[in-house]
Formats: sequence, structure tokens, C-alpha cells
Amino acid sequence: MQPDNKNTAHLEGATLIFDLDGTLVDTAPDLFGTLNHVLDRDKLPTAAEDHIRPFISFGARRMIVEALALAGAERSDEHIDTLLAVFLEHYAANIAVKSAPYPNVTDVLAISAQCGAKLGVCTNKRERLARRLLRELELHDDFEAILGYDTLDVHKPDPRHLTETILRAGGNPEKAIMVGDSPTDVATAKAAGIPVIAVSFGYSEVAPHELGADVLIHDYAEFIAATRSLIEK
Repeated sequence: MQPDNKNTAHLEGATLIFDLDGTLVDTAPDLFGTLNHVLDRDKLPTAAEDHIRPFISFGARRMIVEALALAGAERSDEHIDTLLAVFLEHYAANIAVKSAPYPNVTDVLAISAQCGAKLGVCTNKRERLARRLLRELELHDDFEAILGYDTLDVHKPDPRHLTETILRAGGNPEKAIMVGDSPTDVATAKAAGIPVIAVSFGYSEVAPHELGADVLIHDYAEFIAATRSLIEK
């Protein structure tokens, strides 16, 4: 994919804010590797990926809770907190073993920045983990702002998580677009009055065409045209 100045002029002055897991990066392999590490330590069976995948966007604790439910295992909140701590420690050390950007992501980020767009990440992943993942994948420096679950005293679906990301990226909310893969991302954008692009290949528990996004894309090769259709409205 190469930038086409005739088709990218709309990106100058735009602000593009991305979710991370399931939107920019396919993190499922390493998340499941860590989840199964935690379950094995607790002498529980491996979790079925197709059952847990829709809960990735809700965070590590929800993944653990759902895996325990599938295994028919009851654990106290205190024990789940212990499992979460084990999860986070293991995941931080194995955050980019198999995780990778989705096809055409690196080209889209480069083209957008080259054409004058501001880029940011608004994720419910903890900020230190988000930054570590992006550094490991050599994407960190593409973004003017990276805000995680614990960066502010609010997080998605609170719209302030998104609007603050836009501001810290040096962007303009009136020419901003959110990109995500889940109902939480769409709800956050709508609450902030920001148009939203959904990707069809993420981790949503809702069918992609039912998310209610302004535009649905199936590959980042469609991304530039999608942003143009929204900005030119």
C-alpha cells in the first residue's frame, strides 16, 4: 500500500484514535498462552479459545472469570486477584511472542502520519502493558498519545477516556475518528460524539455488523477510504 496524495488530503489535521487488542494487534495468542499458564498453575483444564475470545476486550480478570466458569471451578475474589497478579506478571514477560499487527496496519499508520494525521491509542489494557507491547512490535513511536485502563480515573466506555486521548495527541475532536472492535469502543465514540470505524476481525462478543459503527472494514486496505467517507461528510 502506497500513499496517494489525491486520496489522502483529508488526513491532514485529522486525529485517528485506535483501540489496541483486536483492532491494531492480534494479541489473542499470547493472551491465551498466559491464561492457560494461569489455569495450569491452578490445576485446571485449558480454556477453549472460541469460548473465551469474545471476553478479551473486557480484560484479563474477565477472561480468568469466564475460564473458571467454563471449568466449573469456584474461586474467591481474593483467589482471583492472586490469579490476576500471576497473569499480569507472565503476560508482561511474554507479551509479543506471537502477537502481531493486523495486515496493512503498519502501512496505514505510516501513511496517516505522513499525511499530517495525529495518532493515538485508547485502550482498556493497562498503560504499561500497552506501551510494552507497542515497543516490542516497533509501533510505539507512531503515536502521540497512548492512554490505558489506568492512565486516568476513568476508562472506556466513559467518553472522557477518548476525548483526553485526542487532546493529548494534540488533536481536534471535531476532526477525530475512533477505530475499534467492540461494543465498548462504539459506545465510547458515540458518547463522545466521535464517528467510529469498526474492524470485523477483532474480539467482539457482538457480530461486527451489529456493532452500530459508522463504517465497518474487513481489512486495513479499506481504512483510508473509510476515513475519507467520514471526514468528508
